[in-house]
Amino acid sequence: MIITAGKYKGRKITAPDEKITRPTLSKTRMGVFNSLYSIIGDFSGKTFLDLFGGSGIMGLEALSRGFSEVKVFEINKKSAEIIRKNYGSLKLNADLTVGDSIHLIEKLNKAYDVVYVDPPYQSGIYEKILSKINGRIIILEHACDINFKDFNLVKQKKYGSNIVSYLTKIS
Repeated sequence: MIITAGKYKGRKITAPDEKITRPTLSKTRMGVFNSLYSIIGDFSGKTFLDLFGGSGIMGLEALSRGFSEVKVFEINKKSAEIIRKNYGSLKLNADLTVGDSIHLIEKLNKAYDVVYVDPPYQSGIYEKILSKINGRIIILEHACDINFKDFNLVKQKKYGSNIVSYLTKIS
């Protein structure tokens, strides 16, 4: 995989075994950050939380494009080690916490500008994780319809069989 834009554009990133993760395709990553820019504008000074890190590519794309802070959660220890190596290859320290996102998000003491949610599609945890998220914009990558109760759907785009939804919490 290759970072698609920004400061680290063109840098190669190692992906974990496909049996462990489903990396977000470059076309989808470009679309996510282009859409996000149209929603929130300049990324400088903004924070990004990736709840299911995989290879770490979404956090690296965020840093490459100007986000000032990125936090990554990853439950799989092999994937977490690859995330550390990928960040290290760019001379970055990963703000990585290894553990279950559902439990870790409850312990956060701050809200993030952007929260990226891309769990295993068949995990059935979207609604559970949405009930715990505190973020300005929540981005979900999913394959089927989800109940967005308590959220406004700002934008939705389909990439092949994947859907990316941009949400804000109803106040």
